[in-house]
Amino acid sequence: MGEVAMIRAEGLRKTFEARGGTIEAVRNVNLDVATGELVALLGPNGAGKSTTLRMLTTLLPPTAGSVHIAGHDVVREPGRAREAIGYVGQKNASGVSHRIRDELVTQGRCYGLTSGDARRRGDEVLEVLGLGDLAARTPDTLSGGQRRRVDIALGLIHKPKVLFLDEPSTGLDPQSRAGLWDQIQLLRRQHGITVLLTTHYLDEADRTADRIVIVDRGEVIANGTADALKADLAGDWIHITTTDAERAAPSLRQIPGVSVATQEGNRLSVRVADAEASMPVVLRCLHNDAITVSRASLQRPSLDEVFLNLTGRRLDDSGGATQTAVEPNAAIHA
Repeated sequence: MGEVAMIRAEGLRKTFEARGGTIEAVRNVNLDVATGELVALLGPNGAGKSTTLRMLTTLLPPTAGSVHIAGHDVVREPGRAREAIGYVGQKNASGVSHRIRDELVTQGRCYGLTSGDARRRGDEVLEVLGLGDLAARTPDTLSGGQRRRVDIALGLIHKPKVLFLDEPSTGLDPQSRAGLWDQIQLLRRQHGITVLLTTHYLDEADRTADRIVIVDRGEVIANGTADALKADLAGDWIHITTTDAERAAPSLRQIPGVSVATQEGNRLSVRVADAEASMPVVLRCLHNDAITVSRASLQRPSLDEVFLNLTGRRLDDSGGATQTAVEPNAAIHA
């Protein structure tokens, strides 16, 4: 972790004027992303996530608050901030009929590189992303996964310190998604790039992000590692199958750290903070009471359950959110 945050937002706020009055899209967002960190910014539609992202990338001026990218104020020094930013939007950025290498050279020239430097840098990025053999092809001849890697190459041509990925894998098949993320993780390991990601694939955020930030109603309502958020909001479950479940349930409720022990037929469900650490204790307790266990398993909560508990909505892969009867919990900061 570096001493200077690559992304820092303080008191970020954005309002829009409409016929019905003032709409407060972002209320009070505070966010720090350290050098080399990968943070996933999540939120249902209308939560203020896209507006926040646009302010962080200099595309929209904030109504109040401040944003610094690599130490540069995006309002007072937008040009310097943009030099540090690589941005990959939701749609393909490359032209349909231009060769990939030519697209990269043009992009590099826009950032002030000489023709020679742009060509050398373009070839370097193409090799890193596994696109070297496709440099003379046009984007319309590529697969979806290859085109997304071209988009990332365009965002990296000027060696940015910070890479913004706005739903980079939406619409890709599982194999293409996995390949894309292998390349992104390689870039992080080799170059220490800081990444801010938005995605509607919660499993993707769970696997790849160092930290999860959830935004709803214009505010940050959760900020922590996926494991910390799941432990704080849901907890683990241990499931036990035994023919002596009725006698076992009272014993399990006496174990320190067990917050819930329920029985349904021959199945007992025990809620604990850490299932792996608690499993031996639970089994030892049952053994000491001469209770035979025929099956035991543990269950970790999903990030989807965390999202549901916080927002009262379940996020689907198409980018929507389905309303449920669950009341959102209070904001937490792990």
